[in-house]
Amino acid sequence: LPHRHTPRGQHRLFRFTVVQYEFDHMGAKDWSQCEGETSRELFPGWIRDIMGPLFLMFTTPMFIMIVYHTCVQFDGSLIDCFAYMFSNPMWMIPFNGGKTMWLSPLDPEAWRIILSYMAFELLLMRIVPGKEFRATMSSKGHVPVYKANGVQSLFISVITFIALGYYGIIDPSRVYDKFGEIMAAMNLFALGFCLILAIKGRYFPSTADCGSSGNLVIDYYWGTELYPRILGWDVKQFTNCRFGMMYWAIGPIAYAWKQYTLNGYLADSMLVSVVLQLVYVTKFFWWETGYFCSMDIQHDRAGYYICWGCLCWVPSIYASQAFYLVNHPLTLGRPLSLSILFFGLLMIYINYDSDRQRQAFRRNVKQKIWGKTPIKIDAEYTTTDGTKRQNTQP
Repeated sequence: LPHRHTPRGQHRLFRFTVVQYEFDHMGAKDWSQCEGETSRELFPGWIRDIMGPLFLMFTTPMFIMIVYHTCVQFDGSLIDCFAYMFSNPMWMIPFNGGKTMWLSPLDPEAWRIILSYMAFELLLMRIVPGKEFRATMSSKGHVPVYKANGVQSLFISVITFIALGYYGIIDPSRVYDKFGEIMAAMNLFALGFCLILAIKGRYFPSTADCGSSGNLVIDYYWGTELYPRILGWDVKQFTNCRFGMMYWAIGPIAYAWKQYTLNGYLADSMLVSVVLQLVYVTKFFWWETGYFCSMDIQHDRAGYYICWGCLCWVPSIYASQAFYLVNHPLTLGRPLSLSILFFGLLMIYINYDSDRQRQAFRRNVKQKIWGKTPIKIDAEYTTTDGTKRQNTQP
């Protein structure tokens, strides 16, 4: 299939698909109604399109709180955490007189941390200079335009955070102390924000790449708009890159700060974890313009599926290793530390080189990779305006 026009069905729950049809990229017509498709479904449509998304939207906010309590209360043991949950089922019920897994989503300090972080990253998106980058044209003819200032924003964010902590203006360890409340508040914010996006995409879209599926659950879960902008800010660039991925750099630094505050030293396990995560995130922002041409941006609409994930799942799960290590300072020793660091950096390089090869191939399909001409599949497809294109066209 054309690499820039993978069918929506690839992201639908519990579906394996073999497709050959004229592709309506983001129209209101459900993709499964397209002529010429054959598919094999594990579950009926009402389970896949209603119960599946509802199950995920019900369990994932709970799971990030489970991960928090697992690290803080149960020494990293999910088994112990689940055992406690099932022996104390009222613990899963919100507003249960303090005996609940759900911390307050209205904590003032948590909201100050969240809003100041959001405001700072939104400001950097707007004022930090960067080259204009034009991503791939959508099937509706829209060409997304971004300011490529990710690396600069990353360095400014990290240096500013460390400097504010060093000079005593803020206490970075409070991010760890209030992380449960921060995640509870972000759950509340993200659920409301996704509702706003669903309404915006249906009635006030930024581009023609929008529309309802006819299913309110899917509209909320999947989203109704591909490239939403609010007051000039690109929503997915903010949620995915400047909130979620940026926190993946800031969070581990805050956790390392907390461990040093508690113990007076930084365990080698924490140091290796933070270094690897910072290198990976730096690699991401170095490649950010490539991400703008990836599935997340070109095909995933701005709904719960991706926006809640980047606002809540990424901060909670992706940096959970360093979060756990705060109160569990594991000493690896120099040989093991250096080995983990070496192989971690090697894996990051392999990941980077894979992306580099893909982008090099897209620029020139005859360019050799590792001394060999890549094997490719030539495919023709038709856009919604009736234009026939090749998947190897720029």
